[in-house]
Amino acid sequence: MIRMSRRTALVTGACLCAAAPKRHAAAFTPPQGERPLYGAQLWSLPNGLRVAFVQSRRVPVICQYLFYGAGGGEDPEGLSGIAHYLEHMMFKGSRNVPSGALSQRVAREGGNDNAFTSRDVTAYFQQVEASHLALIMGMEADRCAHPLFPPPEMAAELSVVLEERRQRTDSNPRALFREAFQAGMWGRQHWHGRPIIGWPEEIRAIRHADLVAFFERWYAPANAVLVIAGDAEPAALERLVEQHYGGVPARPTTPRDRAPPPPAPVERRLVTRSAAIREGSFLRAWFAPTLTYGEAEQAWPLEVLAHMLGGGQGSLLHEALVETGIAVTANAGYDADAVGAGEFLVSAMPGRGTAPERLEAAAAAVIEKLLQEGANPALVARSIRQITAGALLSLDGIGAAPRMLGTALASGLPVEVVEYWPSRIRAVTPEQVTAAARAVLGAPLDAIGWLLPETT
Repeated sequence: MIRMSRRTALVTGACLCAAAPKRHAAAFTPPQGERPLYGAQLWSLPNGLRVAFVQSRRVPVICQYLFYGAGGGEDPEGLSGIAHYLEHMMFKGSRNVPSGALSQRVAREGGNDNAFTSRDVTAYFQQVEASHLALIMGMEADRCAHPLFPPPEMAAELSVVLEERRQRTDSNPRALFREAFQAGMWGRQHWHGRPIIGWPEEIRAIRHADLVAFFERWYAPANAVLVIAGDAEPAALERLVEQHYGGVPARPTTPRDRAPPPPAPVERRLVTRSAAIREGSFLRAWFAPTLTYGEAEQAWPLEVLAHMLGGGQGSLLHEALVETGIAVTANAGYDADAVGAGEFLVSAMPGRGTAPERLEAAAAAVIEKLLQEGANPALVARSIRQITAGALLSLDGIGAAPRMLGTALASGLPVEVVEYWPSRIRAVTPEQVTAAARAVLGAPLDAIGWLLPETT
């Protein structure tokens, strides 16, 4: 996640056929005696709002996160950035809370609040001393039910959004390159090819009626997940949830309908030059299944594969590219829990004096050797150990639980995906990693991009 402003964080996000079915991974039974990671308690209100609670008594603090199952991937064609713009406007007051007052009241009590828009979800959150839970619940529920979107404040907030884009994207040649690469691979108007913050001309085209329509379509209680983590009693918490959120009017929900990837990358190779950089950047990406799309059983092996290929020191790409001086960085990335089709990404930055052709060939050789020889069992085991070690770190605070649970539930995944993800990773075999690698990286559905310094 890239912090874009005090109130906004944008998560910027590629073998499937175009008609690959949407299905979840097969049911998973954790090993006997395996404890859930967080032990979340789940229930629903009559209006459809789903609630998850993770109790933690380590400190007298409470976190409230309200997730909506809509992000940049739900932006209508021609109105990219509307999910993010709406997130900004949700801070402009509601029926009983004046514009800006929510953040002011939270700060007055020594807490903090924020919001973020990803491609898959939009979330609003507050963290306060535990006795102030009713305060933040009342304000968030009022915003959920009756946001105002005052037209006189739209122009000023539009300027904020456009300035955010100028600072984070337009003035950053690497961000512009990544944006162009995504658009080239998926298509400029594909939901995965549009920037979450939006194309500038389309941000400017958003009108008040568009914001209201997006809110009415996607911000129904039945399309939301409330996650509370921290120091609270379950029975008292349930009463507070019913008191504040039970009166939010129910509305019809709209199923997500995300387009599949194109039959092949729209632009197979992108080469961009910039006078603002001294070192180049290399990207190579493949369309990939996820837990919600395509061959879902490949998702967990692909997580292990990404770490094995580019998960820092000891990874295959680091050993072949960085330790030899061909590159100064080499990484791989993949998100199993994305909504709809995903991508598997390899990136690198060449070392000084390294020709682009040499780095590209060296990276391709690493991948080809893996495809031919299969995944090394010792490296698979090492990656699994390192990935699952992160489970312990996620228990060290109260912020990780609501983010992980809320994102998964709002993305349509069962809670077990979070509660037992270490077990799912530990269950991955070298044979599964090999099969997933051959299915995704072995398919001719990849795109390559280079950002290079301008030649003199």
